[in-house]
Amino acid sequence: MAIRQMLRRSLSTERRSSSSGTQVPKGHFAVYVGESEKKRFVIPMSYLNHPSFQDLLCQAEEEFGFHHPMGGLTIPCSEDLFVDITSSLGRR
Repeated sequence: MAIRQMLRRSLSTERRSSSSGTQVPKGHFAVYVGESEKKRFVIPMSYLNHPSFQDLLCQAEEEFGFHHPMGGLTIPCSEDLFVDITSSLGRR
């Protein structure tokens, strides 16, 4: 539950942040998630080691290759699925 709140907080903070919107804390990275409307999430680099997150990265590679329309890593899944997966990673 804490990870879910952290992700939502990251998203709401991003909306309120400066117009540049490029600030990412050390040890984290930004991804864009969503099927039609893309939302930006800032997540820990440690998620890259988890098989379930690696599955999401494979989906992104299959759909976008190395061209990501948002200018950053875009993950083609629903926001709810992304939050469920990353919430489970935060509990480990």
